[in-house]
Amino acid sequence: MSLSLLSPASPRVVLEPAPVEVAVRIAEIFHSIQGEGRFAGTPSVFVRTTGCNLRCWFCDTPYTSWQPEGRHRAVGEILREIRQFDCPHVVLTGGEPLLQPGIVPLSECLRSEGFIVTVETAGTVYRPVAAHLMSVSPKLSHSGPRDAGRWANRHERDRDRPDVLRRLLGEYDTQLKYVIDTPADLEELTGVLAGYPEVRSEQVWLMPQGVTEKDLALREAWLVPAAERLGYRYCPRRHIELFGNVRGT
Repeated sequence: MSLSLLSPASPRVVLEPAPVEVAVRIAEIFHSIQGEGRFAGTPSVFVRTTGCNLRCWFCDTPYTSWQPEGRHRAVGEILREIRQFDCPHVVLTGGEPLLQPGIVPLSECLRSEGFIVTVETAGTVYRPVAAHLMSVSPKLSHSGPRDAGRWANRHERDRDRPDVLRRLLGEYDTQLKYVIDTPADLEELTGVLAGYPEVRSEQVWLMPQGVTEKDLALREAWLVPAAERLGYRYCPRRHIELFGNVRGT
């Protein structure tokens, strides 16, 4: 799906809003650029839901997981705010957006109005959303909380859902983004992907772990040649490079 199929001036059919009782818990809605994956550099409206079933130690949006913020907003209200940005690409992200049933009618309304929709998910929950691109970031074994406890056990139990991932791969145009912290993660990833022969190498993106430009640069130095050697794509985090790890970017 190419964004060239739409322009900001393209006419859109504005539908009647979904029933007011259909709501999604939202942490923030903002306009920025997509910093990761296939649409990196693309102006986008981000609809960030709150709530997550995982607890990654490197989570860069703890206000959607460890300390979830936000309120329930009607789908019609969310659509009105999105339209104000006059931007054809919308990213439904989180947290884990697929935890919320209201994300389905929201995505359907967006697609019906002519928006291009990317859904960002960890690939542990399935809902039949309307998405032009499913951007899945499966979590490797290094991702859980570093202290023992309820969340560490729950994270390890829930982080790997092959049944869900295979369904997403089968039903959507999908990219896989793996957070890589150390070279050992690459060894694990090789074993993981051996279980998914249907995944093409160009679908796999290797993304450095880090929330500062310095940390990203340190990992980029060895991760870029590793991605080239393995036949995968390197996934920069342009939003951090440009703006830092701050909200609303």
